[in-house]
Amino acid sequence: MKVIKPSVEIIDSFDGLDVIRKLELCGRVCYKSEDKITDDSAYKFIQNIINRGHESVLEHFSFSVKFICDRGISHEIVRHRIASYSQESTRYCNYSKGQFNGEITVIEPCFLVPGTEGYDMWYRACLVAEQTYFKMLDWGCKPEEARAVLPNSLKTELVMTANIREWRHFLKLRTSPAAHPQMREVAGLLLKELKVKIPVVFDDIGGVVEWFDG
Repeated sequence: MKVIKPSVEIIDSFDGLDVIRKLELCGRVCYKSEDKITDDSAYKFIQNIINRGHESVLEHFSFSVKFICDRGISHEIVRHRIASYSQESTRYCNYSKGQFNGEITVIEPCFLVPGTEGYDMWYRACLVAEQTYFKMLDWGCKPEEARAVLPNSLKTELVMTANIREWRHFLKLRTSPAAHPQMREVAGLLLKELKVKIPVVFDDIGGVVEWFDG
């Protein structure tokens, strides 16, 4: 059994400045103020439309993110409806095969510390689930049947595509202190990267939890 940490990857290549310039161009059609576009006008324009709540303009650009997280967190991610998803399938993936090195992979919970009793209980439970899964396959169960014993901690890969307005909604909810710790973990990783990659658009969203700041 392999234990890994979650990760996120923006799988599209784009220049953040080009993104906000496109958004400005689209948004200025509303006011017929295209003549006010300058080399640096996009920053203030996008900041103003966000402040005014005119976020429909932000729907003019979409991008895709690959999350590597556990199955429990993936169930929360796919609840966001204005998005498209592709996810690793436990129906068709047979973790006893060579491409998976004959083992399951689980996501290490951010709220458990290695070496503690709690962590050890979690680790042993995942091991038992792995062993039972393989025994069920050997007994004759299909992967879609044996998956019934796999834990929520099972690693999954999930691609989510959404426009910027929906990403903002996603990140506001999922970096909130009220969100599940592991949901905050992956959302915080993404928010931290987006604040660097695209100017202005995500600057007003906080909630990046403390273990991402160091």
